[in-house]
Amino acid sequence: MIKLRLYLRLIRLAAVLLLGMLLASSVALAERLSRGDLMGLRQRLTAWFMCRLSRALPFEVEVLGELPQGTHLWVGNHVSWTDIPLLGQLLPISFLSKAEVRTWPLAGWLAHKAGTLFIRRGSGDSALLARQIHRHLESERQLLIFPEGTTTDGQQVRTFHGRLLTGAIEAGVPLQPVAIRYLRGGVIDPIAPFIGDDDLPSHLLRLFGAERGKVQIQLLAPIASVGQERNALARQAQRAVQVALFGEEGQEKVREAA
Repeated sequence: MIKLRLYLRLIRLAAVLLLGMLLASSVALAERLSRGDLMGLRQRLTAWFMCRLSRALPFEVEVLGELPQGTHLWVGNHVSWTDIPLLGQLLPISFLSKAEVRTWPLAGWLAHKAGTLFIRRGSGDSALLARQIHRHLESERQLLIFPEGTTTDGQQVRTFHGRLLTGAIEAGVPLQPVAIRYLRGGVIDPIAPFIGDDDLPSHLLRLFGAERGKVQIQLLAPIASVGQERNALARQAQRAVQVALFGEEGQEKVREAA
């Protein structure tokens, strides 16, 4: 019975990914024919696709809070590759991702066609990245980044790196903090995190072979970036996410550990 559930879920996932390939190919062809900027169309189609992909994932999703009005730089904690479709279904938005994702079979190609910005860790291209983020936001396009720079097991929030926020400050665009939490049996989900030496095929088998989990997405109060220093802004956003996930007591424990 468990194997049948796994196979049915994987077949549904494959069907959704095939749909994504058709959409991405159509947009790529339209771009070549029009020779214009179709980023707005890319984002809208990506949101539509992410909604279908999220429904194919073995989660029940609860969204708390309201979507902000206007352009924002979204910042949140990072637990798994599933964060991207779960958050990407909320509105037309692009993502900042590590460069390795670009090499993933199919997923990397889809991410590229969806307008993802890729960053190489330790490459020293902070100034270039800040300009890319600035241009993206200045064009009134939503962008989501994970300032921790890596995934966690969901039981902590790592330091938010301020260098990724420079583009938002220069563009005068506020931050939209978002906190995502995976639960299974009322406690932190040990299966959903994609961390360490995990590889995508093994993680898919574990995740899709298990019972459905629960995901809570909290949309927090926006934070103005105008006149802010980037590291102070990063700490403010990190604290908002930390408190949303673990409460004031959890925030105090982080301070004591520091």
